[in-house]
Amino acid sequence: MNYRNLGNSGLRVSELSLGSWLTYGKSVEDDTAKKCIETAYDLGINFFDTANVYESGNAEIVLGNVLKNYDRSSVVVASKVFFPMGDGPNDRGLSRKHIFEQCDASLQRLEMDYLDLYQCHRYDPSVPIEETLWALDDLQRQGKILYAGVSEWPADKIQEAHRIAKERNFRPLVSNQPVYNMIERYIEMEVLPVSVANGMGQIVFSPLAQGILTGKYKPGQQVPADSRAANTEISGFMKSYLENDYLLEVVQQLQQFAHELDINLPQLALAWILRQPGVSSAIIGASRPEQIEDNVKAVDVELTDQILQGINELLMPISNFGPRK
Repeated sequence: MNYRNLGNSGLRVSELSLGSWLTYGKSVEDDTAKKCIETAYDLGINFFDTANVYESGNAEIVLGNVLKNYDRSSVVVASKVFFPMGDGPNDRGLSRKHIFEQCDASLQRLEMDYLDLYQCHRYDPSVPIEETLWALDDLQRQGKILYAGVSEWPADKIQEAHRIAKERNFRPLVSNQPVYNMIERYIEMEVLPVSVANGMGQIVFSPLAQGILTGKYKPGQQVPADSRAANTEISGFMKSYLENDYLLEVVQQLQQFAHELDINLPQLALAWILRQPGVSSAIIGASRPEQIEDNVKAVDVELTDQILQGINELLMPISNFGPRK
């Protein structure tokens, strides 16, 4: 495994991290989740990402039950706050009240004394950014979190947050967690340049476009019976991908580059992301340990300029550079 600094911070994270969205605490049995987390750790993955809202806290519980068996200093644990955790008017968002209460709740579920990284899961237009940053700074002063970041924030709000942090002498945000893959490339236009300029690393999720970039979904064919698309509620983005035969055909054509490098398509897709210096880590999801064993091989793949050019020419007609809605 290779490691990178999280933005300009001193925190070193594995190039691949293990996430728990749509998996642990729900669709994956706890014993299997335990094996996945243990496999990731054994293969050098030190970065584990979750959120309070993932299965209403159950994902944090599953993750915490496994990670408590390891030396706390050997893992980097990230969680998030924003989405509703109850029916009350203060049970959501990025107010000081909700941030403080949910940080404590996440720590209890994880059975930990501190979070390495605490992230604002989305931008909250109903709360002044200064209030949110002040709360995050106080949590760092208290030692409950070591670093703070955001997820899927637009470039202008990222820039505004850094301006306010500098003016108020708050600790700066160190990361952003956006969707990023060969198809969804909107961060390249504004988010990535603004983040790099402000010392933030990208922790990207959905690097395989929810499985589209595995190549298992083929144009004109039914989805495989054992696939995510067949067994879970399909998101709007995945549904739009599955209904686009041209996109699925282009994905199949990407196989030529994988074959040239003697790797598979998921490894190619992950290596393509890691070629981006603004990316600190790519979050993989796994329902089986074997998937992690396969994915980690991507960190040693080197893409030549010629291959990158060929991939880019093939991707351009299907890549989305517009803002994520």
